[in-house]
Amino acid sequence: MPSQSETVIALRRRAQWCWYELLKELVYIGAVLVYRIRYWGRGNIPRRGPILVVANHQSHLDPPFIGAGCPRHINFLARQTLFDIPVLGKIIATVNAIPLDREGVGLHGIKESLRRLKRGEGLMVFPEGTRTPDGEIAKFRPGFTALAVRTGAAIVPTAIEGAFQAWPRSQKYPGPSTVDVCYGPPLTADDIKRLSERDLLEEVERRVRACQAELRERRRAVGR
Repeated sequence: MPSQSETVIALRRRAQWCWYELLKELVYIGAVLVYRIRYWGRGNIPRRGPILVVANHQSHLDPPFIGAGCPRHINFLARQTLFDIPVLGKIIATVNAIPLDREGVGLHGIKESLRRLKRGEGLMVFPEGTRTPDGEIAKFRPGFTALAVRTGAAIVPTAIEGAFQAWPRSQKYPGPSTVDVCYGPPLTADDIKRLSERDLLEEVERRVRACQAELRERRRAVGR
């Protein structure tokens, strides 16, 4: 028989799972209605084991829109200042986002990211470090590669397109656009072991760029 504390923890986890699913469904419906979002390659996301969803960063829409298309729960990294914003900060906290300090992830963020990946969870990262100023992908920064190496997490290269047009850095509020997301074939733990961290960084960036190129070609073909 589970103890009372174990029962309470289990109930909290269940409630959090339901809340995450509800938010994800609401984001998905909103993204479809407002931005006619389309997802490609969802079958490429491993259903078990730790994963790193590594994506380009076009706007504030990226984390919720990319997460809404994932069949699994994904942990997010969020700047500490976002937790201080009324309503938004409380919502971010309820989905167990990992806070970033002003200078980057910080020691706590690294430890918490490692802990969740070692539990077999998913984590989304944006290696550019900030939102793009022009819609193009900037050079990737190292850091996430060490997380993959230390935890055996698969890496899912991901691209989002159209979010920059909807909400560029120069714009205070989001505007109209259409959005597409592509999840590329993952690099498995065995794939990662065969590469140096530098080669891994370059390979993941190449794959994310390939996902973006694929989305742009699809969008041109249908006039989006």
